[in-house]
Amino acid sequence: MDTQQATNTGPAVKALQVVTTGWAEQHKEHRYGSWMPRLLWVLTSRSWVRLPINAFLIHHRDGVVLFDTGLDPAIATNPNYISQAIGRILVRRIFRWSISEGDALKYQLQSVGVSPSQVTKAVISHLHFDHVGGIADVQDAELIVSEREWAQLSEPHPEREWILREHIEIPGAKWRPIAFDQTADPILERFGGAYDVMRDGAVVLFPTPGHTPGSLSMLVRSDGLPPILLIGDLAYEPNLIFEDKVPGTGDAKTLRESYAKIRALKEDLPDLVVLASHDPAASAILGRTFGEQNA
Repeated sequence: MDTQQATNTGPAVKALQVVTTGWAEQHKEHRYGSWMPRLLWVLTSRSWVRLPINAFLIHHRDGVVLFDTGLDPAIATNPNYISQAIGRILVRRIFRWSISEGDALKYQLQSVGVSPSQVTKAVISHLHFDHVGGIADVQDAELIVSEREWAQLSEPHPEREWILREHIEIPGAKWRPIAFDQTADPILERFGGAYDVMRDGAVVLFPTPGHTPGSLSMLVRSDGLPPILLIGDLAYEPNLIFEDKVPGTGDAKTLRESYAKIRALKEDLPDLVVLASHDPAASAILGRTFGEQNA
């Protein structure tokens, strides 16, 4: 898909793109859930499922907005990328990496004709290391995260939940924790608040906790495009939301509450396209849905 440069005329959103900052494998139990306690399947599972580490670009007329920043290739080459010893041991049991230096966010942006300096805002769905790994590559961008998610950095041992301060609190990072305001949009009221990123209703955030307490999703609406919902890691495949099938991580009760709200949103917006950050089909879905607009 060719990049279209934003202008001050026409639809608010001109195009959407996905870039993949490497691949990994996760356990089947991780992706689809399990009756086993998490530590048990982490230590015993021999079943693996391949997944991409995606980030999404929204070409708004006022600038490029990024949803998540992907994974830092250093995780595969730097043995001390995770500073805690137990984390270094566990991460090798939870993931298998397939990533190279060329998968870094800055190179993936350039591969679709976008300079990292063009990214004006980067929305972080949640603070796990595979979603903040490219923040150093978009140094000029405002980094938007929910206040609830940001608060985890002040809690004891956020690294136990794979929130790694050393890769978040980096020099020069322009973090902006945001609160969700009351909204008059009837289809978003059920989420308990919203945040209008570009102040024109085209790119709106709302809380979808469950994977982490402060996880958020992004709804993109613009003339000429079907609505698209970016859900981060709320589910690893969109169909799992509609099957009410939770993964092997996160808070199951809260996940199901968020799932129910997404299903209700789909009823209000029948053309809604849902994209998950680690769905191998995300690129193909985006291409089929927006191909003509992005051509």
